[in-house]
Amino acid sequence: MSPIDRLLALAIVLTWGVNFVVIKVGLAGMPPMLLGTLRFCLVAFPAILLVRRPKVPLRLLIAYGATISLGQFAFLFSAMAVGMPAGLASLVLQAQAFFTVAIAALWLGEPVRWYNIGGMAVAAAGLVLIGSTAADGTVSGAGMTLAGFLLTLCAAASWATGNIVSKRIGQVDLLGLVVWGNLIPIVPFALLSLWLEGPDRIARSLTHLSGASVFALCYLAFAATLLGYTLWGRLLSRYSASKVAPLTLLVPVVGLMSAHLLLGESLGIAEEIGALVVMTGLLLNVFGGRLPRIRWAKNG
Repeated sequence: MSPIDRLLALAIVLTWGVNFVVIKVGLAGMPPMLLGTLRFCLVAFPAILLVRRPKVPLRLLIAYGATISLGQFAFLFSAMAVGMPAGLASLVLQAQAFFTVAIAALWLGEPVRWYNIGGMAVAAAGLVLIGSTAADGTVSGAGMTLAGFLLTLCAAASWATGNIVSKRIGQVDLLGLVVWGNLIPIVPFALLSLWLEGPDRIARSLTHLSGASVFALCYLAFAATLLGYTLWGRLLSRYSASKVAPLTLLVPVVGLMSAHLLLGESLGIAEEIGALVVMTGLLLNVFGGRLPRIRWAKNG
């Protein structure tokens, strides 16, 4: 990568890692479904007036918005609202990598390699360790609830399903896909907010909107979504996926560190071990295919 693109990659990792802390800030001032409604309103408007709709069949555009945007963030925001710590959320959400492999194998018939299976097994052990600490309701130190953990896994599954939809869409203007795809979840989020949170709570949140809430909304819409995905698309267009994709492994590292520094979150011993095991599984899943070539190169 060129020096400028390395800086862009670092900016993306930092933006997406700190994103989980910002979500916590946003949820402190408003309920999760309202946060989702306002976030995607800011992403879509007025951008749809400036960005051309991508040449994507309507059914795939709806599927993309329903999974990547609505499903992922409805579950994630709800998870963090009911006790999922920001740092652990950034880590557990990376289970999307394994859900993606599994769904691609079942739906698209893509092969599953030995390192995919090994990575899944290792990461699953780490997730079980993290989840088991919440079986009694909460986790010492991190304050995680079992409901928050399970909802985060649902968010990861939604993200993974959206990844498969993206594969079906193929090469397309990524900014246009993000802008128009994020138009899809606005009405469902608003209806969920009315149903689950009620008009009184919505009105109270909007009339007592704090500066921190406004900052969180702007960050989530413009930095994490529009800027982040646009820069990510630039990198993917210039370099191979094998060179760009591993960068996402740094997101939970930044997420855990920023949550500790900015929110004072701390993990118990079991959570720390589980986090290390999950990261080991992610590394095996991403880099496992290179191990035989490295061994052969040394033997040669």
